[in-house]
Amino acid sequence: MESIFIQNIKKKFGIIGYDYALHRALEKVIQVAPTDISVLVLGESGVGKEFIPKIIHQYSCRKHHAYIAVNCGAIPEGTIDSELFGHEKGSFTGATSMRKGYFEGANGGTIFLDEVGELPLTTQVRLLRILESGEFIKVGSSKIQKTNIRIVAATNLNMVESIQKGKFREDLYYRLNTVQINVPPLRFRKNDIKFLFKKFSNDFAEKYHMPPVKLTEESLKYLENYSWPGNIRQLKNLIEQISVVETKREISIEKLKEYIPENIPSISFSNNVIETSFHDRERDFLYKILFDMKKNLNDLKNITFQLIKNNSNTRFIEENQPLMEKVFGKMIHNREDSIFQLEDSSKSEEDLDYEEVEEDLSKNELSSFSLQKKEIEFIQKALKKNNGKRRKAAKELGISERTLYRKIKQYGL
Repeated sequence: MESIFIQNIKKKFGIIGYDYALHRALEKVIQVAPTDISVLVLGESGVGKEFIPKIIHQYSCRKHHAYIAVNCGAIPEGTIDSELFGHEKGSFTGATSMRKGYFEGANGGTIFLDEVGELPLTTQVRLLRILESGEFIKVGSSKIQKTNIRIVAATNLNMVESIQKGKFREDLYYRLNTVQINVPPLRFRKNDIKFLFKKFSNDFAEKYHMPPVKLTEESLKYLENYSWPGNIRQLKNLIEQISVVETKREISIEKLKEYIPENIPSISFSNNVIETSFHDRERDFLYKILFDMKKNLNDLKNITFQLIKNNSNTRFIEENQPLMEKVFGKMIHNREDSIFQLEDSSKSEEDLDYEEVEEDLSKNELSSFSLQKKEIEFIQKALKKNNGKRRKAAKELGISERTLYRKIKQYGL
């Protein structure tokens, strides 16, 4: 049950939805707003991250001062320092007068750095200095200036990956990420789609002076089961297009499929990569299972072999020699003992290539195992080990969080 305070915030800022993750994000916003700590907003492109800094500013002690939103990805690298920190007259070609930067202009207020992951490394150093001491230097100047400002940043990039690639400073990441607020993607807010559709259809009906479009029950289910790579922005654009183009105001599922066909490639904005198919990830997941199964089988062979080797009952070995050769491989005789040539169980995953596994599969050596059962078992163990946290479990399994989420739904875990 949401509080009256959250209801008022949603009404004031036009936020639609009752999803738990959305409410949790708003609760964190309420908690951090009165403070001055920096906030990092994470979420895919189109989820509505821009509302978070506005709410934080409005409910902070800085609300009577300036609020400036800067899209770091839209400013050319050559002018970003001038835009943010200002410049002196004559500091570069075209600098015909002194200019205040955003950090100076928003002194006392809040600055929202959208797409902060796109900042050049040199600019990141300057930003780190402001976060640490409130100091900055204009381009072309040697005079240190002070600013009293609160920074809220947002990105749709995987920041850990950016740090590993040397594209983002780790110390800056931890400075910005004092409090992290995650805005959930639309595909995780299926129950909110009907409310969002109604809101947008009414808005466009008023804008274009026509009756609002409506959905059949089948159409609504189709929208709820769609992956929404563009999130709320994509849904809004779809509704506007349908509102203008379609003459019939009740939209059938056949008509919807003309706008968003089934089985189209899915775009993952969270990692900034295109996933045209899930097949490669599923294959990698199955290979990982097979690698682990093969290693466990070899370990079991070694343990059994050691027990047999240390057994002084030679009659047992002679009677079961055909079976042992089948299990352990070709026998090697030496003067001291009769031992078996075992496959090296210390082989790493890198040593076991796909061709080797595929050859094993073709020979039906693993036919007695249920891959699906093993897959479920691996997922359950990973989720239990990581206390139900899908992101960590997916990382351990070597698959994407999206694939793990789909597997959880598929097997009803």
